[in-house]
Amino acid sequence: MKHFLFLLFLFSNSLYPVLSQSNLLETVKKYPNEARNLCKKFREFNSKGISANSDIAIEYVSNQKKLTPVNAEIFSIYVIGLHCPDIT
Repeated sequence: MKHFLFLLFLFSNSLYPVLSQSNLLETVKKYPNEARNLCKKFREFNSKGISANSDIAIEYVSNQKKLTPVNAEIFSIYVIGLHCPDIT
């Protein structure tokens, strides 16, 4: 029984990142204007020679959205893929 509970605990923790990524994608879909505003910021970064995948851009998203750096990077990828594929 201990082993079963331990495996259940491990499995439930492993689902959390998957669920949070799904929530990030839903956020991008629900608030397209917010995503487009972020595209504008990414274009500003690009005009200064800064990639949207750079630490500076990810830190910006992380601070703005109150996300961990990993989730901020995932969020950025979703925004770029759905709303501003021209961003580098």
